[in-house]
Amino acid sequence: MSEPQITILGVGNILYRDEGVGIRAVERIETLYAFPDHIVPVDGGVLGVNLMGVISQADKLVVIDAVYNGGQPGDLHRLAGKQIPQRIVAKNSLHQVDLLEALTLCSAIDKHPETVIVGIEPLDIETLDVGLTPLIESRLDELIDMALKEVVAFGGSYRRRETGETAD
Repeated sequence: MSEPQITILGVGNILYRDEGVGIRAVERIETLYAFPDHIVPVDGGVLGVNLMGVISQADKLVVIDAVYNGGQPGDLHRLAGKQIPQRIVAKNSLHQVDLLEALTLCSAIDKHPETVIVGIEPLDIETLDVGLTPLIESRLDELIDMALKEVVAFGGSYRRRETGETAD
């Protein structure tokens, strides 16, 4: 039996501070961790529906994003199953609505990966600045740890590049 194709998909717009947290997380993941061939980190940017090809190739999908979930800035969130459409509908960002559309279109062609969204409540997604706010930057490693735990829960593994330490 072949291993499931797992995609770690960071989405967001790096031009608007914390809106880019998903992209910044994937950049750090690619720098610090190595994965077997069946696990692929992807910078999805603001591609939305154009990500349908990437999404439809995955058996398991871990999305990393800024998530408004009624909490305080810096709060971490995990959304799965029926929670995903309900939370994305309430989003203020077009890329997040497009992500839901891409997931829905994948369902229509019967290639919808099991999906988990890990996210952080943003502080500022309106200021034009390529850096995360200090609050969100301070929680980035925790957000990445959440994403990596989902990879392991999906049957994947990874190793830290500096030490060779593995997790599975």
